[in-house]
Amino acid sequence: MKNIHIAALAAGLFIGGVNSSNAQKVNVKKAFQHAELQTDLMLKELTANKNANLVSPRTLEKGELKLVASKDWTSGFFPGVLWYLYENDHSAKRMKEAKQFTVPIEKEKDNGTTHDMGFKVYCSVGTGYQLTKDAHYKEVLIESAKTLSTRFNPKTGVIRSWDHSRDKWVNPTIIDNMLNLELLFEATRLTGDSSFYKIAVSHANTTMKNHFRADYSSYHVVDYDPNTGAVLKRTTHQGYSDASAWARGQAWGLYGYTMCYRYTHNVAYLKQAEHIAHYIFSHPNMPKDLVPYWDFNAPGIPNEPRDASAAAVISSALYELSAYSKANRADYLKKADKILYSLSTDYIAPVGTAKGFILLHSTGSKPSNSEVDVPLSYGDYYYLEALNRKAKL
Repeated sequence: MKNIHIAALAAGLFIGGVNSSNAQKVNVKKAFQHAELQTDLMLKELTANKNANLVSPRTLEKGELKLVASKDWTSGFFPGVLWYLYENDHSAKRMKEAKQFTVPIEKEKDNGTTHDMGFKVYCSVGTGYQLTKDAHYKEVLIESAKTLSTRFNPKTGVIRSWDHSRDKWVNPTIIDNMLNLELLFEATRLTGDSSFYKIAVSHANTTMKNHFRADYSSYHVVDYDPNTGAVLKRTTHQGYSDASAWARGQAWGLYGYTMCYRYTHNVAYLKQAEHIAHYIFSHPNMPKDLVPYWDFNAPGIPNEPRDASAAAVISSALYELSAYSKANRADYLKKADKILYSLSTDYIAPVGTAKGFILLHSTGSKPSNSEVDVPLSYGDYYYLEALNRKAKL
């Protein structure tokens, strides 16, 4: 990581400086300049893609760009990156690019085989709709919400996350699923149909009841009996152990309940988000730069991979949460700023490297040795969302 720090200095993109009067201050303008340069590189890399079925970059594998089909849960993040860059500069060029990469994701509106509708469609089409109010995007969002709703089971009170690995679980719901509720809340806002809202609230309430421990850390996977709604087991898929606190899972919880408060004004969701934030930042294994290890209970800390994507999600969530939590506003803003400062200095890819990804040092799934210490498209997406939220303060 020290080499990255030096490279960033050499590129003139070091933001602030540990010995400067601006220490721990995020230079949003320079951060976006860096992101623009990297994204232009990514777009050049993507011109070499001859496979029409591979529509979006996900990560690097052995230094090479890995692209995915629209059905992949990460497919919506790069279009979202382009939309967030457009939100910052309002250039016709970025809008054209964002629209171009959003088009292949739209067909996912009818894919009911996964819960990842929000990640795929809302982060791409939904972000585009918020910025353009395009009537076509609105219709795609509504259809997507209808499809996602088919995965809701009134007996369990939650949306089923996965259909795979039936030898491991029956009706699994993962903490990540909280992020897909935004699509449902928004669908009610767009249509006046309260059924979407009711599903989202049921899922949030049931998850709050069954996914969290007494200290407000979260399990990754809760498996339900689809006929009775009883909890069959609490386990993990990407964390260190069933009892551990997988870092990105904690980030999803923080972001999810903050977002749920935005749509419902239910104080229970606000309190839940505050409790999760307290758990994250009071944990003895949280590093000083506030970019967590991939799991708060990983056995080899401090010699464990970090997860910059988790940090980006946390930072973005904190900027929103600061607007709702008056007592903690200053603290949340300070922590969000510190995370963004860390990401924009020690975790950015030097200009012209990493095939155009913006952040380095994210971890997808350490237990399966998959995507460990690499760039990840969702890390870039939530980093830019956090920068935009910071810019609006």
